[in-house]
Amino acid sequence: MSTTANETLYTRTDAALGTFSVRPLDPFADAELLHGWVTHPKASFWMMQDASLPDVEREYMRIAAHEHHQAFIGLHEGRPAFLMETYDPAELELVGLYDAQPGDVGMHFLVAPSDRPLHGFTRAVITTVMAAIFADPATERVVVEPDVANTAVHALNEAVGFVPERPVQKPEKEALLSFCTRAQFEAATGLTKELSI
Repeated sequence: MSTTANETLYTRTDAALGTFSVRPLDPFADAELLHGWVTHPKASFWMMQDASLPDVEREYMRIAAHEHHQAFIGLHEGRPAFLMETYDPAELELVGLYDAQPGDVGMHFLVAPSDRPLHGFTRAVITTVMAAIFADPATERVVVEPDVANTAVHALNEAVGFVPERPVQKPEKEALLSFCTRAQFEAATGLTKELSI
């Protein structure tokens, strides 16, 4: 299935913060925007602090061409506000580090830096990311592997239903392997049948 960067793949309305949506990422058109996000000091756990604009373009071209890795731009009220990536953990990131199950989807997300942070925004973003992933009926469980030192994201993950499993050693970091089933997400957020993509 071909998609265009203007195509909306998923939309949800947050009662407090308004409309969030997800569209495909365009490695060329979005590279400058992404470069500002991934090299920002607040994005240190993204591990692209020293990336040049061509580095970012190449990385997202690589992801766009990869069979088991996808990247998306998230919007808030129509403006780019976050980056979302999904991957098959049986093929990438966690190969050999846990027993992958059918329906597992790996996830990364990054909230754009802002001079005017909104209360509850990051939680609304991760809720949107998770809802978009679970909108695919084939998804049974979301898998994450944030840096063990990233305590802020651990708290966010737990707020949407993730349960930490154990630390795992990846080449680039010690990660906290955590899982969230559809039922755990629904119980944590109260979102159920709005999950349709």
